[in-house]
Amino acid sequence: MRRLLTLLLTLLLAGPLAAQDLGTVLDTHRAEIAQPSRQTIGPVIEAVAKAGGAEVLAAWADRRLGVADDGRLAIVHEGGAEDALTGAPVAGTVKTLRPNSGVRSLIAAALVPAQLGDPDPATRAAALDAIARAPDAGQLAALRDAPADPDPALAARRDRLQRLLAIRFDPDPAARTAAIDSFGTDTGADFQAALNPLLATTRVAGLALPADANIARELTPGTDDLPAADAYRLLVEAGLVPARLTDAEQRAALTAHAKNGAVGGVPVAELSDPARRDAAYDALAAQGLVPAAATAAEADAALAAHRFADIYAEPDRAVTDAARGALRAMALREGAARTADMALDAISLASIYFLAAIGLAITFGVMGVINMAHGEFIMMGAYTGYVVQTLIANRTLSLIVALPAAFLVTALAGVVLYRLVIRRLARRPLETLLATFGVSIALQQIAKNIFGTQARPLTAPAWLEGSVGWGEAISISTIRVAILVLALLFLALFLLVMNRTRLGLQVRAVMQNPGMAASMGISPERIAMLTFGLGSGIAGIAGVAIGLFAKVTSELGNDYIVQSFMTVVVGGVGNIWGTLAGAALIGGLQKGIEVLNPGNTLAAQTFMILFIIVFIQFRPRGIIPQRGRAAAA
Repeated sequence: MRRLLTLLLTLLLAGPLAAQDLGTVLDTHRAEIAQPSRQTIGPVIEAVAKAGGAEVLAAWADRRLGVADDGRLAIVHEGGAEDALTGAPVAGTVKTLRPNSGVRSLIAAALVPAQLGDPDPATRAAALDAIARAPDAGQLAALRDAPADPDPALAARRDRLQRLLAIRFDPDPAARTAAIDSFGTDTGADFQAALNPLLATTRVAGLALPADANIARELTPGTDDLPAADAYRLLVEAGLVPARLTDAEQRAALTAHAKNGAVGGVPVAELSDPARRDAAYDALAAQGLVPAAATAAEADAALAAHRFADIYAEPDRAVTDAARGALRAMALREGAARTADMALDAISLASIYFLAAIGLAITFGVMGVINMAHGEFIMMGAYTGYVVQTLIANRTLSLIVALPAAFLVTALAGVVLYRLVIRRLARRPLETLLATFGVSIALQQIAKNIFGTQARPLTAPAWLEGSVGWGEAISISTIRVAILVLALLFLALFLLVMNRTRLGLQVRAVMQNPGMAASMGISPERIAMLTFGLGSGIAGIAGVAIGLFAKVTSELGNDYIVQSFMTVVVGGVGNIWGTLAGAALIGGLQKGIEVLNPGNTLAAQTFMILFIIVFIQFRPRGIIPQRGRAAAA
């Protein structure tokens, strides 16, 4: 019974004692609370927090704390105001205090221990935000002592913050090393920011280096890391040697003290010799007329006699070794991630070039027709997609309709071009080139007359927006992923048509020996017309895909016609696998040059063309040349 009475008495007295302590703090620092200064208010905020004034601090931060007419501190609510200490209603006017952002940040930091255990998840999240903004050693204990957070996301975030603070503030080196190791392959910016201060160094010089110093590296004067002038300046700043004079300063001092044709007992006529100038200056210094200064020989001797080093601010070597190893591993992972990201960009660009060149590979590789209007078929496909999208509001449905519509429009245009122009110029490649070049100019002008010169929007569906990524450094837009898939589908479709259909058999027969194919009942002219239409239709589909991320203008085809021809020629004329290899080579080469020369796409294209010119000199038939009777033909 006695123990029970003692416990009840303790509970009854605890509240008044805490209130008395808080009241004393508030009374003592009332003037500072009313007119706070960020430079001096910190201890006051800490005292209020230790006295149990979390509610007072929260009201102060929210600008709900004020001073009543009688001088008491009051907390303002919607229904009125109450005494900050007793909770009793306060009558009269209450002048609200308005602390600045600096004071509020200090209050937020002081509230962290109490807020970490608050039942409101938003309050706990705000406490973690306050720790992340201004971490200090005291918050590490608060994080460790706080009860477990029931919210998994907040619990994971708090655990990460606790480990980050342990890296910086834990007094136990083993705990700091374990915290560094716990991040494993993490490459987060906050982790890197916690590691960098551990590897901060200070450059020191002396006859001997401190025995207990954590030396990052020892330096040799006269090297790139420590030029001799910088090393001597370090000795001067440490007060170990006198300063050296420049030649101009030495001459000025000697000139000022020249008397009767001599300076310091040295005739003026001998001052052209550096050694005599030094002797004259030393004589003046001995007389106290000029400050002492080191000669060149003395400076060299001083540099040889002293040691120089970069010393870590962090005294424990195990911690700096762990931090350095983590940063080195992070750099390797980031380098690998950047390489993978560049490889994805190269694959993406290669898929675009391959998709744009499939049609040309058919018309140029199979028929031998140099179609300079191929880029305009790409442009026609893009404009077809734009027209379909203006008629059908649903983006997904419009894209589904636009792909076959673009194929039909451009395939029909290709058939018309073949019947009117190409057929009449068979086996005359120069005339075909000039004629199709004229057709390309005409098609561009027609597009300008119909759609104008401004770029037209071809908007991708919502599910094609955004990007696909792995980690922080590897990402590729969803549209480019879709183009890669489309390019692979057309590769499979081309192989299926050429190897598994009657049309493919006839195309291969005409390509190998038109005369023999004609004698077998195959019409070479009909096959050539269908082949040209197929190649033109695929170019139209490529135009829809390219228009989803590029500007749809009448000059759209100009950006891809050169790359398409290079893809076909470099890969190997008449070979779809060669076209794929050529697209991969050109895409990878262009991206690689852009990485070496960032921000200069024109230079990348120029170097790429020069490389291809040299490449063709050694492999004129391409990467995968056509073999057999078709090649002989």
